Amino acid sequence: MASVRKRTWDTPGGQKTAWVADYTDQNGKRRLRTFRTRKEADEFLVGARHEIRQGVHTPASQSITVTDAGDLWVMQGENDGLERATLLQYRGHLKYHITPLIGSIKLSDLSPALVQTFRNNLIKTGRSRVMVRKIMTSLGSILGNAMAAGRIARNVVREQTSGARRQSRLENRHDTRLQVGVDIPTKDEIRAILAHAQGRWRPLIVAAVFTGLRASELRGLRWNDVDLDRAELTVRQRADQWGTIGAPKSSAGKRGVPLAPIVVNALREWRLACPKSNGDLVFPNQKGNPTSLSTIHTRVLGPLQKAAGMTEHADRPKYGMHSLRHAAASLFIEQGFSPKRVQVLMGHSAIQMTFDTYGHLFPAPEDDQAAMRQLQARLIG
Repeated sequence: MASVRKRTWDTPGGQKTAWVADYTDQNGKRRLRTFRTRKEADEFLVGARHEIRQGVHTPASQSITVTDAGDLWVMQGENDGLERATLLQYRGHLKYHITPLIGSIKLSDLSPALVQTFRNNLIKTGRSRVMVRKIMTSLGSILGNAMAAGRIARNVVREQTSGARRQSRLENRHDTRLQVGVDIPTKDEIRAILAHAQGRWRPLIVAAVFTGLRASELRGLRWNDVDLDRAELTVRQRADQWGTIGAPKSSAGKRGVPLAPIVVNALREWRLACPKSNGDLVFPNQKGNPTSLSTIHTRVLGPLQKAAGMTEHADRPKYGMHSLRHAAASLFIEQGFSPKRVQVLMGHSAIQMTFDTYGHLFPAPEDDQAAMRQLQARLIG
């Protein structure tokens, strides 16, 4: 039998009161759990009974902490062969955000209210809303991994579906759209960048502007995947920030991309002077390895944009490689490519990602007013 009873005892400061949930777990062992109020004890007992019937109840005395669960989560990621950059991000979320605030709390003590407080504290302590979303996703994955291992019966992060939808709507109000001239180079700036791109780096810049490939995809591109006669390249691999070659970010990342004549000509000339590399790379460094992103940032983009009059400091370019990817997407949209075609060219895993990022750049019908007049005429004359 399970029951809740009141417990009182005397202390030098006066009489103290607590409520004890007394129950038997699925293994027939008697368990006691103490709470400040009867309501807390009753709520716990309802949940514990449900977990016991399912055979998944974990007593508080046997529960691990959030940090311990996080370490197991990262270890599982290593066993699953996740990319080095992904594991680094996971460790960062755990070390710098989750552990300092709730790391010592046992999984059995996590509640929806406590998770909401954790999220609010992340915002109060200066984390951006984008970062908070990523941290909460990681926390949900930690609990999901613990559930799969039988260390917890519920995932209180993923249970908050309605709250998550509401919070997502609130956070979207704070999201800013990509702005031309701030996040995306203007047409004049693109022209200036292309005009000042010379020497060995010109093919890289031209390819970035006209293909929309991610920096990692350009750095991992092989000559074997470039067909200059057909004016097309195929993305089959990428180079991470450490230069390790691996598969694209998703299955959608494996794609064919048509090449503008300027790209074909630039690559045809570059192929004659391109350094040899073991991986047959299109843009290797002098040692034949993938060119590092920091090298592109400091030796290419900075000096190039300073020469174009877009920044005063060669080590602080106005636009990074991802801005050139945005520029390509904006050119695709202006050319009249459909949202689905833009999704494919950009290698987005879902059309929603394309709309979320570039939806505001797609043109609206030119004559909405005329369309509305026709709608009215058909309905009421």
